[in-house]
Amino acid sequence: MHSYSRQSLIDTTEACFTEISNLCADLSDEEWTVQSLCPDWTARQAIGHAVGVEDVISGWEISTDNMPPFEKMVALTGASAGMSSTEFGARVGEIFNARRSDLAALSDDDIGRQSWTPVGVQSYGGFLAIRIFDMWVHVRDCTIPLGRATDDSGPAAEITMNQVEGSMGYIIGKKVGLPDGMSLRADITGPVERQMAVVVDGRAKAVDPGSLDSPDVVLTADSTTFIMLACGRIDPQSKIDDGSISWSGDAHWGEHAARSLRFTM
Repeated sequence: MHSYSRQSLIDTTEACFTEISNLCADLSDEEWTVQSLCPDWTARQAIGHAVGVEDVISGWEISTDNMPPFEKMVALTGASAGMSSTEFGARVGEIFNARRSDLAALSDDDIGRQSWTPVGVQSYGGFLAIRIFDMWVHVRDCTIPLGRATDDSGPAAEITMNQVEGSMGYIIGKKVGLPDGMSLRADITGPVERQMAVVVDGRAKAVDPGSLDSPDVVLTADSTTFIMLACGRIDPQSKIDDGSISWSGDAHWGEHAARSLRFTM
């Protein structure tokens, strides 16, 4: 489990806010209606969802049992459909400013406090990392189908990859179903560079890649492809066809793994 300092989480959240605000300022009315990588959402709805969660947790007191007021999201989603691009951008700015006030008031102790999160009780710092992951992915849900370039390096991308890395045992053990006694290493080539390894010994568990001399399967992919496949956002076949993800070692399990990384949506 990765831990982050209060200031790094605030700075990285701010970078996500800036990226979304810049997108809001830049997209045309027509671009907002383009189908995002989320099957049921347009670009406007995908960004509205990500920002809507920030609205829900604005002013929310950190708690393990009192869930944030998610009914606020319904109101924003309903209202955003009828907003002009200018009105939507202004509402996004208001929500982000409210969250900036919350973040500025946080103490180091607050970051370590136990908190409700969408995946169970974690530290509030862990919740903020999940929020960074969510915003980073939702931006790319829009920019990828629009063909817009993004900077996929930096702290937000690193934290997003950390969220995937933290689930690698589950992904390889449960979603891929790698058999007992086998091992897999993922070589991520950039913009976020890292190696991740999983060994199945009774159950799948992440291990130090340096401790794995000869894995049965090696997956190779760029970080954005790997993240978006893990999030179930893109068609594995298209990324296999264009070489964005490839494998060596056991051909059957390599191909199966490349097609089966999705652990969340």
